[in-house]
Amino acid sequence: MHMKPVFIFDGDCAFCTNSAEFLKRRVRTDAEVIPWQEADLDSLGLTFEDVETAVQWIDDTQRAAGPDAISVLLRHAQWYWKPFGWALRPALVSKMAWPLYNLVARNRHRMPGGTAACAISLPPSSKESV
Repeated sequence: MHMKPVFIFDGDCAFCTNSAEFLKRRVRTDAEVIPWQEADLDSLGLTFEDVETAVQWIDDTQRAAGPDAISVLLRHAQWYWKPFGWALRPALVSKMAWPLYNLVARNRHRMPGGTAACAISLPPSSKESV
């Protein structure tokens, strides 16, 4: 059975929701971009910790989180987004992108469009790759 790709974000966070809305408007992809609160996490093989700590990409062949998920999403978008997705793909770039991703995630309540409801606490050694 073929599964439509899914990009999962935190719908309770205004910063995340604004970012997802940007993706829906500007980064056309075959993926369904949905908040985790509306997703069937069990059927996707995701846990609350997975979705609370990073955006997620799930399709028939792969699962990715954080900047790796963003990389996959961009590689599934229009031609002009693909180079950005490929640039994030190499292991060294991905390893360097995770600390930046976690910094943004820890401070998303301070980002444009963020609110106090966006605040989360990530463990110091949050996921480097899924």
